[in-house]
Amino acid sequence: MKKLFFLLTLFITLQARSQDVVGYWYGIASLSNGSPDTYLVELILKQNSTAVQGVLNYYFRNTFRSTKIQGDYNSSRRQLSLYNIPVPFPSAPTNMEVDCQMDFVALHRVAKAGSNLSGRFLAKEGYRYMCPEIIFDLRLNEDAGNQDSVLLALRNFKETFQVWTPSGSDTLVAATVHQRTIENMVVSREYKERENIVEQEIEVYSDSLQIDVFDNGEVDGDSISVFFNDKLLGANLNLSTRAIHMDLVLDNTREINTVSMFANNLGSIPPNTALMVVFDGRRRHEIRLSSTLQKNGTVRIRRIR
Repeated sequence: MKKLFFLLTLFITLQARSQDVVGYWYGIASLSNGSPDTYLVELILKQNSTAVQGVLNYYFRNTFRSTKIQGDYNSSRRQLSLYNIPVPFPSAPTNMEVDCQMDFVALHRVAKAGSNLSGRFLAKEGYRYMCPEIIFDLRLNEDAGNQDSVLLALRNFKETFQVWTPSGSDTLVAATVHQRTIENMVVSREYKERENIVEQEIEVYSDSLQIDVFDNGEVDGDSISVFFNDKLLGANLNLSTRAIHMDLVLDNTREINTVSMFANNLGSIPPNTALMVVFDGRRRHEIRLSSTLQKNGTVRIRRIR
């Protein structure tokens, strides 16, 4: 009888949890008109019955935007709707802030492999002829999906619009990591004890890469160490809006090279998140990495022959 009661309680708890959208959601949004430009999206949500509030953070080209959002969640249809969101007009000049007013409509899917929000940003009346739809697929970060961290993030929210304009010599560099292995027994040992989670695999045209790493969102004290092919290149580096810069040469004896981000801490708003920008001389890749005290965010790099 006790076992049956436990199983029933567990089932009810899981069912209730599957009916909300609380937590941190991450992913990539793409323009429906085929443009190569993408938005890197972080969505932080809290829910009270059907009402939803939160913060939307996103990178687009060289800009970062953080704004409050609100809407509703229909649990029977599993539909999340967020309203009146300012999204940069994709055809505007780089440093010119021109907004499309859009609504966010998503279908909430829950499976053993994880939870997703899939849908579109839809332009509001008066913007539909100049603002294309934006298609997204966001994934729930289970490590950070608790009420306390969500509420802390919402309390610390500050409306933000930042534009990075690095010069040819990249005057926004805060630290430069050189391609030589360094010794740190503690960090190296803990790195091996954590699981490497591949966030993205990219293809590059050159074996010489320029890599810049920024804090993903509001600077909150995140500190990282960087590993290249499991060898430590930089330890205890503070993330900010200024880049951690690396010039890396790929190991051509490997089919795949890897860059991994080890979290020294989680900052004041977990998890430890960063934007990594990889440039191979022809193409620019923007990758959002997330690391915890159990997992290292990793990028796989494949050279196009």
